[in-house]
Order: sequence, then structure tokens, then C-alpha cells
Amino acid sequence: MTGKDHEHHDHGSELSETQQRVRALETILTEKGYVDPAALDAIIEAYETRIGPHNGARVVARAWRDPSFKEALLKDATAAIATLGILGRVGDHLVAVENTEHVHNMIVCTLCSCYPWEVLGLPPTWYKSAPYRSRAVIDPRGVLADFGVTLPAAMDIRVWDSTAETRFLVLPMRPAGTEGLSEEQLAGLVTRDAMIGTGLARRPDQVKS
Repeated sequence: MTGKDHEHHDHGSELSETQQRVRALETILTEKGYVDPAALDAIIEAYETRIGPHNGARVVARAWRDPSFKEALLKDATAAIATLGILGRVGDHLVAVENTEHVHNMIVCTLCSCYPWEVLGLPPTWYKSAPYRSRAVIDPRGVLADFGVTLPAAMDIRVWDSTAETRFLVLPMRPAGTEGLSEEQLAGLVTRDAMIGTGLARRPDQVKS
């Protein structure tokens, strides 16, 4: 099942014009010795694995603990995350979709790699790959199995197709046995893949102490 009909994506090439300019500028600065490639790699790695996903994990943990914030998040995610000091790019609209006992959501961008960078960091390589972008819509259950996620046969899987204007964030189900955890501890259970929908939030016993 598809969460929304495929809309027209006005994306052009795999890289946007802005991304192409940034890449060209990076090449020039590196060649002239103004920028250390290793330093750039470190910055990118930090944004991909810590800064971005950390923001999203904060959002999810707050929604798990605060019913009023969860309600606001599901109503208007862009406005809700702004209350935490997380601002999206101008023109972007963030939509939060909630996983339940009956529904599992998964995000894809079928024509390129639109992605909520402000909450998830840089998109993983597989998210941008053609196999994921096509199979996520055609065989979402099979894709989830590839990620090690097996869901009940009766569970409805909804695939949400991102666009240049609308991005999605999956609000994963809160793991059992986490009632006494702090917001910070809860955030430690939230993975990037859980917020894309290709994974589940971790149980406390799956987190290294």
C-alpha cells in the first residue's frame, strides 16, 4: 500500500543545482589547499551519524514522553520541531507519520533522494540507491526483511513518497519496558533507520551501557 500517490517531482538530475555548485566549490577549495579533505569528511560524518539523527531522536523521545507534543507533531511537524529549536529549510514541510500496532510506515523518495536532513542528518547511501527507491514501493515487506525487520502478516505497511516540498519522519513505536526512562535515555533507543521506517526503535537491553 502506498501512503500517498506518487506526485510529480521536479528534481532534474540526481544532484540539485545547488548541490552541484557546492561539490564544484569543494573541489576547487581542496585543490587550492584551502580545505582539508579529511576535515570535510569528519564534518560530514558528524552530521550524518550524530548531529542529524540526534535531532530526530530528541523529537521522537519528546513525543513519547509528552502527549501534547506528540499531538502537535502529528498535526504540524514543521511547527512542532521548531519549538525544540530545529528549523527546516525554507519551503520544506515536514510530516510525521506514526507507527502503531496495526500500521508500519516507511519513507522513500522514488525519483531522487529528498530527505529531512534537519532531523535525520545526511541520507544513507542505500536510501539514494535505485533498488531501494523502486523496491520500497513494489515490495516494502521484502525490503524490510532485508533490513532484518519482520512484521506480522496482518500489519498494514504504508510507504510515503517524499518530494522537494514535503518530507516525512516516522514516529516509531515506543519499546515496552521504557516507562521509567528519561527523555535522554529514550533518545538513545531511537535510530536513524527507525525514523525512516526501515528499522525499529531499540529495546533497552539492546543498548550498550
